Amino acid sequence: MPGEIYIASIDQGTTSTRFLIYDNSARIIGSHQIEFTQFYPEAGWVEHDPMEILESVRSCIRKALDKATADGHNVDSGLKAIGLTNQRETTVVWSKSTGCPLHNAIVWMDVRTSSICRKLEKELPGGRTHFVESCGLPLSTYFSAVKLLWLMENKEEVKAAIEKGDALFGTIDTWLIWNLTGGVNGGLHVTDVSNASRTMLMNLKTLDWDKTTLKTLRIPAEILPKIVSNAEFIGKISKGWPAFDVPIAGCLGDQHAAMVGQACLKGEAKSTYGTGAFIMLNTGTEPVKSNHGLLTTLAFKLGPKAPTNYALEGSIAIAGAAVQWLRDSLGIISTASEIETLASEVDSTGGVYFVPAFNGLFAPWWRDDARGVCIGITRFTSKSHIARAVLESMCFQVKDVLDSMHKDAGEKGEVTTEKGEFLLRVDGGATVNNLLMQIQADLLGSPVVRPADIETTALGAAYAAGIAVGVWKEDELFASGHKLNASTTFSPTLSEEKRKKKVDSWCKAVERTFGLADLES
Repeated sequence: MPGEIYIASIDQGTTSTRFLIYDNSARIIGSHQIEFTQFYPEAGWVEHDPMEILESVRSCIRKALDKATADGHNVDSGLKAIGLTNQRETTVVWSKSTGCPLHNAIVWMDVRTSSICRKLEKELPGGRTHFVESCGLPLSTYFSAVKLLWLMENKEEVKAAIEKGDALFGTIDTWLIWNLTGGVNGGLHVTDVSNASRTMLMNLKTLDWDKTTLKTLRIPAEILPKIVSNAEFIGKISKGWPAFDVPIAGCLGDQHAAMVGQACLKGEAKSTYGTGAFIMLNTGTEPVKSNHGLLTTLAFKLGPKAPTNYALEGSIAIAGAAVQWLRDSLGIISTASEIETLASEVDSTGGVYFVPAFNGLFAPWWRDDARGVCIGITRFTSKSHIARAVLESMCFQVKDVLDSMHKDAGEKGEVTTEKGEFLLRVDGGATVNNLLMQIQADLLGSPVVRPADIETTALGAAYAAGIAVGVWKEDELFASGHKLNASTTFSPTLSEEKRKKKVDSWCKAVERTFGLADLES
C-alpha cells in the first residue's frame, strides 16, 4: 500500500527465531517463526549452533517479507528500520577472519561453569558478591563472563584465536549484527547497554566495560564489542541479506524489550513467561541495590542522550521449560497447550508440590546445588495433579521474586492503583493459559494484567527502532501503553489463610531441593 511506513523486529529467543513487521499503528502485518535445535552435550550443559541461528534469521526475514508483500504491503520501500531483541547472556566466540564460530554458543541456563564460580568465590576478597558494586550481578553460571572464561580455559581454538588477535566475543545480538552488517567484510562489532549489562563486565554507572573487572578476570578488552544505546542508528543490512540496506536502529535484550513493549515506567513491573520467567521492576534513573537476592540491572536507554532507566530483576531458570519437559521427556501431554485442560480437571494439586530446579535455582535463592523435586505424592496423585503442580511452580517462583522486589523497592518505589493494589503486567507465550494467570493472581493476592498483544518482546524492539528513526516518540508510546482497556485483568479469589498455607508448603518443597547436585546417577 503506497506511502505506508513499516518497522520490523528480529526476535531471537531461546528456542525459536521470529521476524515481525509492524505498520505505524504497531499492528503486525507479516511474521514468520522457526524453531532451532537445542543441544545437551552433558547433564546441565545447553548449547546452540550459531550458524543455525543465523540461517533461521535469514529465513524468517525472507518469508515474513514475502507474506507481507503478498498481502499488498509495499515493504520493499516502506520498511524504515529493524529492531533486534535476543536471548541474553548466551555466549559466542568466533573468528574475525573466517566468520566461523569457534565453539557452539553456551546458553544462558547452562551450568558447566559452576566450578569456575566456586573457584572465583574462594579467590576474590568479595566472594560471590565481589563484582556487585560495579555490575549489579553476583557470581553465577548465568552470566556471560564465566561462560567466556570457560571457553578461554577449555578450548584451544579460542585460546589460539585470542593470542592471534582473531577472536571476537559477543552475546547473540552481537553475533547477529556483525553478520547482518557485513561479517568478514566490515561487519560491525557492537552490543547494546542492556545485553552488555548481563555479561558481568559492564559498569552500570559508566555504561562501559569495567577495566578493573577485565583485569581481575584476565579478559582482553580487544575481543569485546562497542556498547551503544537501545535506540540509535547502528548500521545497515548488507548485501546478500533480505531487507538489504534497511537500518538496524534498535537493540535490546529480550526482557528489557518486554519492559519497553509493556511501557513500564518507574515503579511498574512486568513478568515475562517463556522458557524461564523474568520479572523486572523499573526503578528509575538510579540503580537500586538489592538486599533480597535480586539483580540490579539496566532497564533501557532509548537513545545515546536519553536518560538511563534501571531495574531490579528476578530471573527464574525454568518456567515454560517445565511444560516442555512434561511434553518431551515424560509424554504426559502431547502439546504445551494441553496442560491447561489437564490441570483444570482437578481443583487443587492434591498436596503435590513441584520445584523445577533442573539446573539449580536462580533468584532469590541462587543455589546451583539445587535439583528438581516433586513431593507430596500419594496413590491419589494423578497426572492432572502433576500438571497443576507444574503450573503452580511457575507462579510460586514469580511470587518469591515479587516478595523480594517489594522489600527492596519499598512503598515509594512502586506504583499502586487507587485501591492500593500493585498491578503485575504479564506477557510471553505461556500467558495465553488462563488457568496459569488465575493461579498467579491467587498466589500473589493482587491483580495480574495481560495485554491484548502478549508478544511484547518483539514489540519493544520495534518501538526502539521506531523511536530511533522518528516514526514514534518515546513519551507518546509510554503514555499509550497505559491504556489498559484492551487488557484482561485476573483478580485473586483465594483466601489469605489458604494462600499463606500454600506458600509455607512451597517453601518446604524449595528447601528439599538444596544440596542434591551430587546425587549418584
